[in-house]
Amino acid sequence: MLLAASAPPLLTELAILLVAGTLIAFVSSRFGVVPIVGFLVAGAVIGPSGIGLISDIDLVNQSADIGVMLLLFTLGIEFSLERVRQLASLVVIGGASQVGLTTGIVTGIVMAFGVEWQTAVFTGLLVSLSSTAIVLKVLAGRRAMTSQTGNVSVGLLIFQDLAIVAMVLAVPLLGGETGGPVDILLALGKAAGIVVAVVVAARTLMPALLRHVSRFQSAEVFLLAILAICFGTAYVTSLLDVSISLGAFLAGLMVSESRVAARALGEVMPLQILFSATFFVSIGMLLDVGYLARNLPLVVGLAASVVVIKLFTTASAALLLRQPRAVAISGAVVLAQVGEFSFVLERAGQEVGLVPAGLANGTDAFIAVTVLLMAFSPFGVRWGDSLAARLEAGADDRPSRRPRIDDDDMPDPADYEPLTDHAVVNGFGPRARRIVSALELAHIPYTIVSLDPEAQRWAASTGRRVLIGDVSRNLIADRAGLRDARIVLSVDSPPSAVEQFARIAREHNPDVAVLAWAADPADAADLEREGLVDHVVAERQAAHDALIAHALGHFEVPEPATEAVTHAVLHAELTPPDEDDS
Repeated sequence: MLLAASAPPLLTELAILLVAGTLIAFVSSRFGVVPIVGFLVAGAVIGPSGIGLISDIDLVNQSADIGVMLLLFTLGIEFSLERVRQLASLVVIGGASQVGLTTGIVTGIVMAFGVEWQTAVFTGLLVSLSSTAIVLKVLAGRRAMTSQTGNVSVGLLIFQDLAIVAMVLAVPLLGGETGGPVDILLALGKAAGIVVAVVVAARTLMPALLRHVSRFQSAEVFLLAILAICFGTAYVTSLLDVSISLGAFLAGLMVSESRVAARALGEVMPLQILFSATFFVSIGMLLDVGYLARNLPLVVGLAASVVVIKLFTTASAALLLRQPRAVAISGAVVLAQVGEFSFVLERAGQEVGLVPAGLANGTDAFIAVTVLLMAFSPFGVRWGDSLAARLEAGADDRPSRRPRIDDDDMPDPADYEPLTDHAVVNGFGPRARRIVSALELAHIPYTIVSLDPEAQRWAASTGRRVLIGDVSRNLIADRAGLRDARIVLSVDSPPSAVEQFARIAREHNPDVAVLAWAADPADAADLEREGLVDHVVAERQAAHDALIAHALGHFEVPEPATEAVTHAVLHAELTPPDEDDS
């Protein structure tokens, strides 16, 4: 029976998609082309207009929808409610200006060619949206998510993702179907109610819930709980006729208010990468290669027009809010494409007889322009950065750290300034606490990485730099600055965990020094014999002295200063503050 059983349809389609996508993306990367372009090309090759390997596009589109959900969920985690509040002017004023300007200009241009105003407005709405998926990938790849350009880009995207709710409701009105502004106002009121409920839950219920889940120290339970929050919230919003993508973003905002936000992001990221790749391949499959070849001048001309309009409207919106000129230009280039939610809007338009720009093959033209702009978007961002730098030499667009609201707030790990030539301390047990104190007295920069939420609570309550999560996750390793560290320490873990941590550290930074502690001299000898650990302290009585001496020695602290720091640390009272979950 097992040999005779056939593979389920979804497995067949996903297997072809992933194998083809991986091979073409690999070849693309070998030529210096970003994976996103490879995925789009893979979709065009295996899609209906290519060699036709994929027969059931609906199944692929369902997987792609999950990819968009997880993408917006991770965006929500990286954005705290406080950060969204700080970007309120960018979201409301900037986003409304960008969408309004784009829609108005496109409407005027299309009407100039004799197209009805309803179709012209519909086309303007399509062009006003940018690709959240592309922008997030580009910003994350350049580590610019929290830069000024990142703030402008994401602020405008948040407005667009909220505006899609009203746009979808407005399309039937443009198509002449029954309904009215009252329906739109009711829907927006419903969405506002959901947002209020999410804010309340994020401030009250979610931190306590995730704190209790994390105490189980079970990766499986934690991951399932995070995914349940994402999919559950999205499902509830769908029952209220609100976009599941918006629901996923709001779910991420709820998780962002918890101390385990960075860990949640690290756990979900592999799934997000998988399904996001499916999304890009699915977009590529929509492209009619034959239509593109026959109408290349038209498609290129339309794409160039979209770029020019988006550059002008986005830069104008940013300059309206007095953003630096370099930031306005780079942000405009980042958003100079048509987004995935435009496909949702275009399908809604098809149902009521609206065709992009009123063209005979408007849908094919729209898809071709969108895929073309998505494919060239990563290259355009590089060009935009160079142009912005030339126009405004010396403009500083590095990630900035947002100020803490008050002394009781937990720091947001995403807002930590990147460190170089520092120490990374894995875990925050008794030995690690003493070493951290020594590093502080010697004015040596460091980052703590811990899976224990209570350890993070103690560290953060005293103003220490701490990430909660598993350093084996690339996201956590990057935020800890493992690649740029001078020394890494694992001094409160069993030998097996020390070995695993040392391997991870060597993968990211082959030249980093690794310092560990072992209770048994035999274990210490085994770790050193493998060559993964540079120093293993096994002295039972003088362990703390030796650990501090080795740690400071790697930073060339003079011996008298090391002795003074060691004496001060070992005679200090290191007692955690009383736990208070209120």
